[in-house]
Amino acid sequence: MEKKKFQISHFLVFSVIHSIQLGVGVFGFQRIIMESAGNDALIAVITAALLMNLIIWFMYVLLNRHKKDLVDIHKELFGKWIGGFFSLIWVAYWILIAITVLRTYLEVVQVWVYPTINILIFSLFMLGLTYYCVTGGFRIVAGISFLGIVIPFYIFFTFLFPLEYTNFRNFLPFFNHSISDLAIATKDMILTYIGPSTLLMFYPYIKNPEKSQKWAHLGNFISLTLYLYILIISIGFFSEKQVSQHIWATLSMWKIVELPFVERIEYIGITSWILIILPNLCMSVWASKKGIEKIFNLKSKTAIILILLIVLLSTVLIRGREAVQFINTYIGDFALYIVFLYLPFLAILSFIITKVRGTKGAKS
Repeated sequence: MEKKKFQISHFLVFSVIHSIQLGVGVFGFQRIIMESAGNDALIAVITAALLMNLIIWFMYVLLNRHKKDLVDIHKELFGKWIGGFFSLIWVAYWILIAITVLRTYLEVVQVWVYPTINILIFSLFMLGLTYYCVTGGFRIVAGISFLGIVIPFYIFFTFLFPLEYTNFRNFLPFFNHSISDLAIATKDMILTYIGPSTLLMFYPYIKNPEKSQKWAHLGNFISLTLYLYILIISIGFFSEKQVSQHIWATLSMWKIVELPFVERIEYIGITSWILIILPNLCMSVWASKKGIEKIFNLKSKTAIILILLIVLLSTVLIRGREAVQFINTYIGDFALYIVFLYLPFLAILSFIITKVRGTKGAKS
């Protein structure tokens, strides 16, 4: 475990988990899941959150048993080389998450705010902020996650404006989709919930980590509540067919908001969303940085610069809506296997190996 001066209080895990589950997915998750499940997409949102709750439980079973981060657990279970290989896959995964978050947000900014924005300059600005936060240590990253919830929280009150125009008969008919349709929608929703996988790296940085589990589950529950809140308003405001015509349904709802001091509230919403995107970037970069440090024995700043260069180059090279959609789909599929299949397998395998080694040790 890390020294106490580098650790955060166990209740702050709530803000870390919740902040990394809110990202660019909020802008357009409605269309993606309603293509498969229609109005029954509400079930997919709930099911995906419950599955994530189960994964969080598996993570704590694994982490509480070993009291180490994922890289050290891999090394303990599989040895230096094989364990290092598995850890490297997770590092690549977190880097891909950072690339996806930044590039998707840039796509939104390009379409809705600044069509001629320079991707390189904006990426340098965001990654410069990320470098500043990550080099400050995990406590700074956790603090940014907390501020990323508190400061822009006012945005969610703006979703009350469309209530005036909602028609709740849009929810009918209900329960008219097959299990396979709901399964596809649940799979599509998974990408919005996968942020808590970084817990596998920051677990040693929590004071009394066993007590933090309820706060991690609470963070996931609040994320579920917000996604349901936005989806219910979206279904009431649009018809099912209309949602399919809006790539970013959340932003389309913002267009009707009228305030005395601002005409286009979506501009404020998108720019304020930087405070929500930044914790996503910081946590993904910090987790991958920590992994590279331990696998290759690199200095912290060297690892950060290497990761940020990869993210920057990838962000600049990804061009067009189709490429952004492709990488989002690819990461969703990757997450399904690595988070929802590999982690439970690793937790069960860890239990078996620990029991076998304990039995051999007792006999000797």
